[in-house]
Amino acid sequence: MQIDLTGKTALVTGSTEGIGYAIARQLAKAGADVVINGRSEEKTAKAGERLKGEGAQGTVTAIAADLATAEGCAALVAKLARVDILVNNAGIFQPSDFFDTPDEVWDRHWQVNVMSAVRLSRAYLPSMEKANWGRVIFIASESGFNIPVEMIHYGVSKTADIAVARGLAKRMAGTGVTVNSVLPGPTLSEGVESMLANEREKTGKSIEEVAADFVKQHRSSSLIRRAASVDEIANIVTYLASPLASATTGASMRVDGGLIDTL
Repeated sequence: MQIDLTGKTALVTGSTEGIGYAIARQLAKAGADVVINGRSEEKTAKAGERLKGEGAQGTVTAIAADLATAEGCAALVAKLARVDILVNNAGIFQPSDFFDTPDEVWDRHWQVNVMSAVRLSRAYLPSMEKANWGRVIFIASESGFNIPVEMIHYGVSKTADIAVARGLAKRMAGTGVTVNSVLPGPTLSEGVESMLANEREKTGKSIEEVAADFVKQHRSSSLIRRAASVDEIANIVTYLASPLASATTGASMRVDGGLIDTL
């Protein structure tokens, strides 16, 4: 199976590191012209330069924009009029007990995790429909089904992503445009490494061991009993972004290591 995205322009939001960067790298290796995005001009530019040296077959462009605001989304769209592939990856998470979580935290998670995807999908889907081809992929989470008690606000935002993706797939029915969500389980990204840093220092274990311990303790239904790698998430996103996935739309694709305990 050969995935060729030559001639396709792909925007991956929140792609200066972690899952987003891995997705951008995979799409670039498949031939897509990739647009890297982050909030910091310097960090975004550095990620773009790094990607150029890691096997990119198409062009690499870096556009910094804070997608937590309507103005930031509009600024990005003003610099990038159309795309063929939109990966709504920008997201945040913050463990916090429900009773200690103020409105501001709920609102920021909603703006970053949900509304950035809503705004960009609204901006780019019409041109995809006109071209009769396009891919929109929401990076949701298994937490959208298994709401984590330690960050209910995050889980709710990811449930919303899954719902928006399903609704948009219905809205684009018959157009040649597919819309799907991807549900990673615990993944060893820079953000997760930072969350587990104290435990790593305390135990002296490797980050992989600490992550596996976290999965076993807090996500005990996992069947792989470890954290996924960012490339394992990027693999399925690259497939969904390709012409090979033309019959897959409105789906919630689980890359959760079997964590969600349902058929």
